[in-house]
Amino acid sequence: MAALPLVGVGPLRTSVPQSFDSRSFRRGAAPNILILVFDALSARNISLYGYRRNTMPNLARFAERATVFHSHHAGGNFTTSGTASLLTGAYPWSHRAVNMQGTVVDRFRQKTIFNLLGQKRYFRLGFSHNILAVSLLNQFRGDLDHLEETRKLCLVDDYISERLFEKDYTPAIHAENLFSRGGDSYSNSLFLYWIFRLWYRHERNGLRKQFELFPHGIPSSHNLVFLLEDAIDWTKRQLQEMPQPFMAYLHFLPPHDPYAPRRDFIGRFDDGWNPKPKPLHPLTDHVPIDRLNRYRREYDEYIAYVDAEFGRLYDFMREKRVLDNTYLFVTSDHGELFERGVWEHITPLLFEPVIRVPLLISKPGQQTREDVRAPTSCVDILPTLAQIAGLKRPDWCEGEPLPTIVNTRPRSDRSIYSVEAKQSAKLGPLKKRTVSLIREGHKLIHYLGYEGYDDVYELYDLTQDPEELRDISRAKKGVAAELRALLREHLVTVGGGLEMPRTGR
Repeated sequence: MAALPLVGVGPLRTSVPQSFDSRSFRRGAAPNILILVFDALSARNISLYGYRRNTMPNLARFAERATVFHSHHAGGNFTTSGTASLLTGAYPWSHRAVNMQGTVVDRFRQKTIFNLLGQKRYFRLGFSHNILAVSLLNQFRGDLDHLEETRKLCLVDDYISERLFEKDYTPAIHAENLFSRGGDSYSNSLFLYWIFRLWYRHERNGLRKQFELFPHGIPSSHNLVFLLEDAIDWTKRQLQEMPQPFMAYLHFLPPHDPYAPRRDFIGRFDDGWNPKPKPLHPLTDHVPIDRLNRYRREYDEYIAYVDAEFGRLYDFMREKRVLDNTYLFVTSDHGELFERGVWEHITPLLFEPVIRVPLLISKPGQQTREDVRAPTSCVDILPTLAQIAGLKRPDWCEGEPLPTIVNTRPRSDRSIYSVEAKQSAKLGPLKKRTVSLIREGHKLIHYLGYEGYDDVYELYDLTQDPEELRDISRAKKGVAAELRALLREHLVTVGGGLEMPRTGR
């Protein structure tokens, strides 16, 4: 019986939330904070930021009453590092959540936006479809008033291990993965595995027949099957029921792959357009260009589907006047790549499509649009929330308050970093990693520990060459040397067992 599902498949539905803790919270004494994260949403594929396809008209509508950040960057190029940086206000070399399904080091367990706002008695809610983000939320659950279980908003959930070891989500899920599939994928039951697979295949086929609105399959994360519509409806209820002031961090998986939009979005961008191909990178995966173009088109369709659901939530918030006393953040944990022979974001590359993400913030009652073009980072969100709540910037924080949100001016001379180190040990030196540094329009990328591409620097002028087609590290040796020295100096300052650049080339 251990191989049988504990959650059945039913008709299209909306899950009923558990009631919250009945403790007393102050109502209306401080502004609410709502952070919406749409996973793997690249700024490069959003019409608001100049993309050719009109992928997000509802986000553009929201932008007319929000502050739009045009050069905002993730702390890493996949969920774990990007989410941990957003939640802690620190870069991966500090919080060390650098591995797949990784978590932060113990000293950062309580250095989060949840702990911070708990000091001002905010009601704190967390949710994610993504099991990598859930690993982090489980690590921080001591500072959450309510962590909604992913399965409550799923049509199918076949995980069993974390039900048996509910206080050890990450090791339980990871162990289940290792035992059941040899480590090549997440999920699946520990017991009677092949019988379980037959059942699961049958159930997935049944879902496809039941939900003909999703010809590419119903949205899923590993073996979790869900509808974004359910999550949006659940969010609407929380906005009406939560004690105030609240801080809600809601991390939705779409438009992360597999790209599975509703039928009405499929074919929307069959326009014959494809971007000009870019040269292969030495660390390419050699994905053919025709496949990259197809994936890009499917991704754009999925983004349009996500935008429609965001628009439905946005209309609800305006109708119920939620935004009169709420800071609304819309952003992502990382982007997606469809170039240089690379698809997705599990890559050592840190080009703009995979680390430049949207950030839009509406302040309570905001009626006009503001645009910030200075570079910003996801590590800036935590110190911004601190100022909103009337707290000092924490000493561990590596970010700065976001311009215009808390009466600070944009700075063009900031250094913005992103880090990729999935193949390095969590507690040891980051011997195999990529670090990017953006400063005053230039972007330096340093690759370390890759076979055939070890201790190599690339330099791009993002102002003159936003597509990052020309490595100018030799043409502008002075700029390259200055940024290399700045990067080395910063790595020495942060320490933490980082493997340092050697000679470089």
